[in-house]
Amino acid sequence: MSEKLNEVIRKLSNSFRKKFDDYKGLYLFGAYLDGQDHEDEDIELVAIFDTEDKSKREQIWPIIGQIETEMDVCIDLYPYTLSDFKKDEDLYNEVVEEGIFYNPLGIKQDKDL
Repeated sequence: MSEKLNEVIRKLSNSFRKKFDDYKGLYLFGAYLDGQDHEDEDIELVAIFDTEDKSKREQIWPIIGQIETEMDVCIDLYPYTLSDFKKDEDLYNEVVEEGIFYNPLGIKQDKDL
């Protein structure tokens, strides 16, 4: 995994964990799964929370913007509750089959939620 990607995941996880008591972790999927940096690709992530609503999204986007600017990356983040994530069958199947789960500390886990 690239050092830059690890830093992005660490920063996101730290920020989400400090801001939201119900943050459960991140799934990485898409082009960055190969561990390389991709200048023309977004870092695709699913963030899992116990609750997800407009208010939470309004708090998430400034965090994303700050990290994007600081790290010179583009992040495509999908905030979900676990039950809503499972209802989005196409995305859920892709992410669970191929993705990597990071716990709230930003540490890669063998098991997902």
